[in-house]
Amino acid sequence: MGKRGLLLALVTTAGLATACGPGPGAVPCPAIAQATAVSVTVAADYAPQVEKLHLKACQDGQCEEEDVELRPGSASVDQGCTPEGVCSATSSPDGTKIATLFLESLTESPMSVTATSTAPDGSPLPVRTIDFRPRGDYPFGEQCGRFISASVLLDAAGLREQG
Repeated sequence: MGKRGLLLALVTTAGLATACGPGPGAVPCPAIAQATAVSVTVAADYAPQVEKLHLKACQDGQCEEEDVELRPGSASVDQGCTPEGVCSATSSPDGTKIATLFLESLTESPMSVTATSTAPDGSPLPVRTIDFRPRGDYPFGEQCGRFISASVLLDAAGLREQG
């Protein structure tokens, strides 16, 4: 490649980098894709009673269901900030269990979620159902788009919206 070709490649690359950036004064958006899913947290005081969990979620005439993997939950523990303003946190087990049911799509229209669970001895636990509306929010600012979330909490009393 000659000097002209190299110069053209550099100018084009610089132009693309500038065009893809947030622009002057704009706040950059994180490169995070939204998960179209329902997340379930099994409360710490109920988690020892739940060995297996089957979820069914219906919205806009579409239903998804499957046995979901229960994973140990955790909470963030603030470790403070340095004088330079660098802050950190660590994750610590909190006794909960979490699971995710992935969906084809997720909207803010009404949704029904049913949890069928089994105790460690194999006996069935009560079937729990909740009807709710997923929430839309702008966690990174309006310039970064609306994120929709559907989160529920399962405990001995049933399912309730978590938010």
